[in-house]
Amino acid sequence: MKKVYVLMAACLVAANLFAQKPSTLTINHLALSVKDVNVSAKFYAQVLELPEITNRTKMDGIRWFGFGDGNELHLLSTIKVPVQINKAVHLGLSTKDFTGVIKRLTKQKIIYSDWEGLPNKINIRADGIRQIFFQDPDGYWIEVNDAK
Repeated sequence: MKKVYVLMAACLVAANLFAQKPSTLTINHLALSVKDVNVSAKFYAQVLELPEITNRTKMDGIRWFGFGDGNELHLLSTIKVPVQINKAVHLGLSTKDFTGVIKRLTKQKIIYSDWEGLPNKINIRADGIRQIFFQDPDGYWIEVNDAK
């Protein structure tokens, strides 16, 4: 019986050691290095319909946009070092109006694709989530999906 209690105590200690603790970190903002902050700002305001918010740094060459829930996008044209970009590094956004986003992209003549790069095709992930990919003026990849 004593062995059972020792085994149970060991299991409880192990469970506490390996239990995942909730993170105390949350996403505050994403910053992108852009060539022309005004061109990029126009894209994010018109294409993604993000509202511009106050740039609290008050520095030239920086503009901020809000996603809601305190999440922000910061566009910075203050650093002139070229950025290496590939599709694996992308901004992933979800929407309840997936069809509406596609219509808006089509109307603005912005080519979207599936993951493989086939133009105007929708990718369907293994879990059934629909997604599309397109690029901003600096070549950054943006994913829009219909995940809940």
